[in-house]
Amino acid sequence: MQYLIIIKPLGFLYGSAGPFLSPENLVGRSGNRFPPTAATVSGLFAHSNPTNIRDLQIAGPFWANSEQPDNFFVPTPFIYLAKKPLANYFQDQENNDNGKIQHTLTWQEKWQEKDSKQIEGKFDRDSWIPINQWYNPQKAYGSPWQYHPHLHPRLLEEQRKVKTGELFLENAVQLHPDACLVYLANQPLENGWYRFGGESHLVEVKSLELSSHLQTLFNQDVGQYFALITAAIWGTNRLSTRNPSDWQLETINTERPITYRYRFGGKDKVKRLSRGRYAVPAGTVYRLKNPLPSWENWQESWFPSEGVSLKRWGCGLALPLENIAK
Repeated sequence: MQYLIIIKPLGFLYGSAGPFLSPENLVGRSGNRFPPTAATVSGLFAHSNPTNIRDLQIAGPFWANSEQPDNFFVPTPFIYLAKKPLANYFQDQENNDNGKIQHTLTWQEKWQEKDSKQIEGKFDRDSWIPINQWYNPQKAYGSPWQYHPHLHPRLLEEQRKVKTGELFLENAVQLHPDACLVYLANQPLENGWYRFGGESHLVEVKSLELSSHLQTLFNQDVGQYFALITAAIWGTNRLSTRNPSDWQLETINTERPITYRYRFGGKDKVKRLSRGRYAVPAGTVYRLKNPLPSWENWQESWFPSEGVSLKRWGCGLALPLENIAK
């Protein structure tokens, strides 16, 4: 990966995929999907430069302060247990304890503190850490966006009147005005305004070169101990697994799987929807018996391929962890 793709939305983005929200399930935010996946962002590349789409590799989603996009935030590895409430990057002062990482788990026949200290309390695993603190994070941060119910009408073509059955509530997402979404790519995207996602929301897109120290980080061998910073789909096209069968797995620290699917766009009215899959969530930590090279050099056969290899969209992007006890 050599480039940062920075996306700033103009106004709301919709956060649901699949079933739309109804008043009955609005509280639970059923079906929400945010931020948009790398597969969604690849649509911008397909529209802007379709000749190079076969060589595209893109990963995400992440987020950053718009003034410091190079220090973007990635999902917190599950070995880090952070104090509730999580830190708010745009509000909290540096001297408070919100989101302070209180425990770092290591594998000693089970996941526990190095000194076998008993762990008490509840911890939020849906958090983020800055990439510049990957090896020594101090705080875990909450997401810089909020969900809002949004009335979504679909009007008749010749009248300002809603079609029968076409007025519904949907999840709208408001990103903090000083935040931006960040993706990694091996190709730049021309700066400008784009229509983005299935709802064609207007967004501003910029491309920046990835700094040399981050390129070095991503080019390192992940070794035997590593964490995923994007969701991973392993197995065959019909069977999802927690890891490729070639891996000599010693242990794993993960959460329940998440649903994953994508849609191919195009000029035709009929869109191609992929088969629904279960993905290992970002933040999952693996400990293997055999070391692995950098993610860029992982075998293509480990990634399912349905139309395209899921490695194109950053499936299972991983970084090494040096502070797990060997």
